[in-house]
Amino acid sequence: MDKLERTMMKGTEAIGEAAIQAGCRCYFGYPITPQNEIPEYMSKRMDEVGGVFLQGESEIASINMVLGAAAAGVRAMTSSSSPGISLKQEGLSFLASLELPAVIVNINRGGPGLGNIAPSQGDYYQATRGGGHGDYRMPVYAPATVQELYDITMKSFDIADMYRTPVMILGDGMMGQIVEPVVMHEKDNIELPPKDYILDGAEGRPSRIVKSLILDVRLMEEHNWKLKRKYDLMRNELPMHEEFLTDDAKMVVVAYGTAARIAKGAVKRVRSNGLKVGLIRPITLWPFPDAAMVSITKKAKVILVFEMSTGQMIDDVRLATQGKVDCEFYGRPGGVVAAPQEIARIIERHWLQKELS
Repeated sequence: MDKLERTMMKGTEAIGEAAIQAGCRCYFGYPITPQNEIPEYMSKRMDEVGGVFLQGESEIASINMVLGAAAAGVRAMTSSSSPGISLKQEGLSFLASLELPAVIVNINRGGPGLGNIAPSQGDYYQATRGGGHGDYRMPVYAPATVQELYDITMKSFDIADMYRTPVMILGDGMMGQIVEPVVMHEKDNIELPPKDYILDGAEGRPSRIVKSLILDVRLMEEHNWKLKRKYDLMRNELPMHEEFLTDDAKMVVVAYGTAARIAKGAVKRVRSNGLKVGLIRPITLWPFPDAAMVSITKKAKVILVFEMSTGQMIDDVRLATQGKVDCEFYGRPGGVVAAPQEIARIIERHWLQKELS
């Protein structure tokens, strides 16, 4: 495939094609707006590459089909949106405990409840805190462009295999529907650990078992500590972020995904008026880029967190900065999408209130 070839793609289609190029050969899902183009795309492409597409009878069935495919050593994916992801939480906990690799896509919509089909970031807590039961975490990526949706989807399959973990891609209704040019490419040829845990027939070797029921409390405790050691390794190795005009910034806006796109436009606008404002965009929501936040406290006097929610990521920003800098918040929940001009006005208001000039 020509690495320089640019193709106009919708976000949901970019996710589907990237999964195919990453070697995903099993997709299981259930319809829900605004991510329905993913199963539609996969229903066609899986047939073309000799993979399996199956619409489960429910979200619960779909996530457990992913578990079964992962246990057999197949790269598998599911996708849904907000209330559908809620139904998959038990399966996510099982995948984490079993240490099975899988990719889960959440195209976040307005909530709580059934809510609406508009873009939202109200699922941050659910994604980053592990919405299922037990002590588990999983990497969570928040792309901000269609190209990044493509690249991070491909990367997520490798991360899932490398750490034997479910990985979530957290988008939103706008990221899923927006159309942008994408440079498609084949997956990186990186060395991955052998899948010596899969159930692929026991001829010539001892049989294996994949189970999360551990009745001996001492063994269950050790399993939890084993998982914790893996999560600590992820915290050190996986954080990703982008910085924009932060070198001389007195105020830094922190936003992710669609909100970061809007915030970048606002930063450019206020910069043209002489305000020294920058942007930090977390790409991994878990593990959170704590080091980047700590670094910015040495330069900026104020952090403004902008989210398409009532405020969830701000908790991680405050934990990372440890009170060393003022953290302000502005949010638009429920599916409302702010314009860059609106965020620029909020930035200017805080700039004046904090007397940063």
